[in-house]
Amino acid sequence: MPGQNLTRLEAADRSATVHTQSYDVTLDLTRGETVFGSSTTVRFTSTPGSSTFIDLIAPVVHSISLNGRALDPAEVYADSRITLTGLAADNELVVIADCAYMHTGEGLHRFTDPADGETYLYSQFEVPDSRRVFAVFEQPDLKASFTFTVTTPSSWTVLSNSPTPEPTPTENSDGSGDAHTFAFAPTEPMSSYVTAIVAGPYMGATDEYVASDGRTVPLGVYCRKSLVEHMDSAEILDLTKRGFAYYEDLFATPYAFTKYDQIFVPEFNAGAMENAGCVTHRDDYIFRSRPVEARVERRAVTILHELAHMWFGDMVTMTWWNDLWLNESFAEFTSTLATAEITRWDQAWTTFQTLEKGWAYNQDQLSSTHPVAAEINDLHDVEVNFDGITYAKGASVLAALVGYVGRENFFTGIQRYLAAHAYSNAELGDLLRKLEAVSGRDLSSWTRLWLQEAGVTTLRLEVVTDADGVITQAAVRQEIPADSPASLRPHRVAIGSYSPTGRGADTRLERTGCTELDVDGELTQVPELVGAKRADVLVLNDDDLTYAKVRLDEESLSHGLTHIETFAESLPRSIVLASAWDMVRDGELAASHFLKAALQALDVEEHSSVIQGLLGRITTCLSAFLPPAVRRDLAPGTADRLLELARTAQAGSDKQLQLVRAVAAHAVTGEQLDIVAGFLEGTSALEGLDVDQDLRWDLLTGLVAAGRFGEDRIHAEEARDRTTTGRERAAEARASIPTPEAKEATWRALVDDASMPNETQVRVLRGLTSVERRPDLLVPFVSEYVEAIDSLWSSRTFHMAENLLTGLWSCATVGLDGADPAAALEVWLESHAQAPAALRRIVRENLDDTRRVARAQAAETGE
Repeated sequence: MPGQNLTRLEAADRSATVHTQSYDVTLDLTRGETVFGSSTTVRFTSTPGSSTFIDLIAPVVHSISLNGRALDPAEVYADSRITLTGLAADNELVVIADCAYMHTGEGLHRFTDPADGETYLYSQFEVPDSRRVFAVFEQPDLKASFTFTVTTPSSWTVLSNSPTPEPTPTENSDGSGDAHTFAFAPTEPMSSYVTAIVAGPYMGATDEYVASDGRTVPLGVYCRKSLVEHMDSAEILDLTKRGFAYYEDLFATPYAFTKYDQIFVPEFNAGAMENAGCVTHRDDYIFRSRPVEARVERRAVTILHELAHMWFGDMVTMTWWNDLWLNESFAEFTSTLATAEITRWDQAWTTFQTLEKGWAYNQDQLSSTHPVAAEINDLHDVEVNFDGITYAKGASVLAALVGYVGRENFFTGIQRYLAAHAYSNAELGDLLRKLEAVSGRDLSSWTRLWLQEAGVTTLRLEVVTDADGVITQAAVRQEIPADSPASLRPHRVAIGSYSPTGRGADTRLERTGCTELDVDGELTQVPELVGAKRADVLVLNDDDLTYAKVRLDEESLSHGLTHIETFAESLPRSIVLASAWDMVRDGELAASHFLKAALQALDVEEHSSVIQGLLGRITTCLSAFLPPAVRRDLAPGTADRLLELARTAQAGSDKQLQLVRAVAAHAVTGEQLDIVAGFLEGTSALEGLDVDQDLRWDLLTGLVAAGRFGEDRIHAEEARDRTTTGRERAAEARASIPTPEAKEATWRALVDDASMPNETQVRVLRGLTSVERRPDLLVPFVSEYVEAIDSLWSSRTFHMAENLLTGLWSCATVGLDGADPAAALEVWLESHAQAPAALRRIVRENLDDTRRVARAQAAETGE
């Protein structure tokens, strides 16, 4: 938003001028549904006589006082800044304002539960939104102690970074006396973006953990009243305690804060947020219906991810947002490591390879790719950098770094880093120096190639055999794709040799040999393979040791895809499929070939996250990568195959549930739709399939998108499910109605109604673009999208604008007569060369995706 940005240079200048000591923040949450009272007292030192500014976004500023001197808000406050001049060595600033509740998942979010009418609040401050709640020097290196005093209706509790105190009765803003006040103890020094206020009639369970230094750390898990019966508190608390023990041992550093609460909150924009000692999670991690196992695993990774942040991110915090990746990559790497080593999901690295790493490869091949250690010039830069590179590529690179310096050395370096910078700020260089000291390795070249250069290289296995099938030459060729800014990099890779064992239906491709080697430069010979009989499939990057695009040799690719279901293990099967998928994305392999192999793999695959990933890629084939005519030809057979797989899956299994959902999403023929309707209405059934409320919505939405049902059935289902989830799912179903009139009404609501809550908006966007059976319905919106870009960007908060500009665009129109979506975006970019960089990045990424879909469709037709 204009006037609400902050540059890195401004932040550096301010931190050179100001040192923050403490904040006393008093909030009155009894003033109605629109605004709340905010009073902030900030104590800080500064260079005498200097000038600076403090951040605040508020509809009304009542008074500002600096060192006892009243300042006129009309003169010193504009946009998001209060100008401060004539500073003393020691300063006290008092700001009294009315701040606004948000419905966008930013600042202090307000939500009323339709199930029971109860109201809940929670804060979300990363990146720059604590300024929506109190006056603050909003940058990560100006840490301070925060003391919160919060007045609420008497039926509410309040959770924050310090333990919740006993409240004292008080009068609310209208003098009725139906209120109470929580006076929290001062926090440890922390950055403002990890402070937290969570208020409302939350309910939950408590436990405790005895830390490595002997302290007893109170633990709590909470959610809103209407969900508490579904909250599996014991499992969450048990996982949390095991995570505490694992990290305290791994980091050799006691937990840094006084307690640890986890609150599952509604309409949350992300998976979770690492507020110090007061983590917020999205509350669809409380499963009111049966979840797929992949979702339960993701919750475990998320819980452990946020817990890792307590050490790496909260106790030691980046100086500026260019090291955001280090926070997120470290938490992603260590949480996957912990999941694999202390939970029942011991194949977590397979999940990482399938889902997270795939996300990274996709992101790294966009024109907006950036180094892992990205240059962050301002807040807009960081807001668009919560991406697959910051999380998944960074975690992949850290995994490689652990291999490079050794696990023991790596975590010894982490221990020394945490000890040196506790409750303070640090930069990448501080960590690298610790790792160099303990490992004896010079990391300068490694850092340049892996962290400071963007892009991904390609590793290609080249094999020559004689007439008897004996390998006479073998090498790994490293290439830089034409659109990649990467340099040739060093890699540690494994090459697995897979040959069939057993006979007939019992035939399995099993690993009969493995060669590990270092790959560096353009060509690396593999003498260990020479002289051996060639295996049926040679899997390059077996065990997923490095981060690179992988190309199998032609014979391995052909045999591997044709017999994909015979791999005895999930990971090599996933690596072969991932290589093939990347070829589809690059226009080197027809999507129909991948579709056939994916359906074969689903015959034997039992790993929930791999199944989820395969079904997602099948959806991409049917909605985008296959040309429209081919899509129409293959869709009925694909849905039939998915239905056959659902019927033969183990009764009541996770796989059965995922496949039934997929059938609902892809059914096209009358017979297929009759079967899906039968599941919904109970006239046909699968043994073990529990058609609970969330599955009912999946089935109904699929039937609506196919034109079988409409508003009457949506209305009836919404009446049956009077919850916020029911309201959101009904909105998605309405947006899925496959008529021009319904799509136009949905478009207008999204573009014109700025009051639509954030999570409802996500669902409606999903419904709008659910046009697999009728992609032509989106053709009129190609031009409308281009016309709406500027107004959406200027009229919404950053998060809401990003959601809309990403979600309103669809590649479904590629290949349709009369549609030229790429050209429309190209024209906008050419005419908006001076548009904000973050906005141009969003539009460029849409264009990248559109061009990639066109290349994939061309590969299918041989054009």
